[in-house]
Amino acid sequence: MDRRVFLERSGALTLSFYAPSLLAKPEKSPSFVEKTIPSTNQKIAAIGMGTWITFNVGSDLSLRKDRTEVLKKFFGKGGQLIDSSPMYGSSQEVLGFGLKQLGFPKKLIAADKIWTEEKSEGPEQFKDMQKDWNIKQFGVLQVHNLVNWQAHLPFMRELKKQGKVKYIGVTTSHGRRHSELKEILKKEPLDFVQLTYNITHREVEKDILPLAREKKIAVIANRPLNGGRLMDQFQTKKLPSWCSELEITCWSQYFLKFIISHPALTCAIPATSKVAHMEENMGACYGPLPDQKTREKMITYIASL
Repeated sequence: MDRRVFLERSGALTLSFYAPSLLAKPEKSPSFVEKTIPSTNQKIAAIGMGTWITFNVGSDLSLRKDRTEVLKKFFGKGGQLIDSSPMYGSSQEVLGFGLKQLGFPKKLIAADKIWTEEKSEGPEQFKDMQKDWNIKQFGVLQVHNLVNWQAHLPFMRELKKQGKVKYIGVTTSHGRRHSELKEILKKEPLDFVQLTYNITHREVEKDILPLAREKKIAVIANRPLNGGRLMDQFQTKKLPSWCSELEITCWSQYFLKFIISHPALTCAIPATSKVAHMEENMGACYGPLPDQKTREKMITYIASL
């Protein structure tokens, strides 16, 4: 694939699709990057944590303790939002184990999902996740991949009214079902939307991210490292010298800072099973963020490799 084709496919030539408001003066970046949840103005750390595959370790005590060390590093570096799902095997139970070992850090924002076609199973899934996480209240409850969202959103709104959930939302992954997602964002009062966004998958920049910003909906970016493929592809390549200006010391920070520098983004949720990788990921929450001009430069550099 030649460079121009790569640019066209990755979206580097679609910057004109940004809404005018998204091309405005870039957001100020403090030493620790926090983003605002529009529905409440609560600030949260811009780097969170996913648990798909990485925390699905079953009852193996040694592996559970290893994941607890990952959690400890996450909270120690300022992390807050942790995302899971009933789809993720034993991840919820492993999270509950680790959180108990750490004394249930007060800064935790627990994000989970309802994932079932059956309306009647939604309440049971919520009870199960309360038991597995060992907590009563969740920060964010989402409909996983829009599965029967029409039935589950009313239940989630009732949980929010009861104080058992603070925020509600919907999710998609792998760039799927964007047409339906747009209609939901237009019509439904939501606090959060979760979707796939990274430097090589930028389709949502065209209309979904501007729409979320217009509707004051917080955005969580899943697959921020494209399921690890970005690291596999580029980790042996040399970082450009200008990365030092952004305090970027590794490729994961390069990719994560690109994501959280978008004005519509609230939190990116990379997943890892390694303490060292968690420290690298959380490093993206420190130091300045790229402005729009630098974001374009980041895309162009990736395309040149």
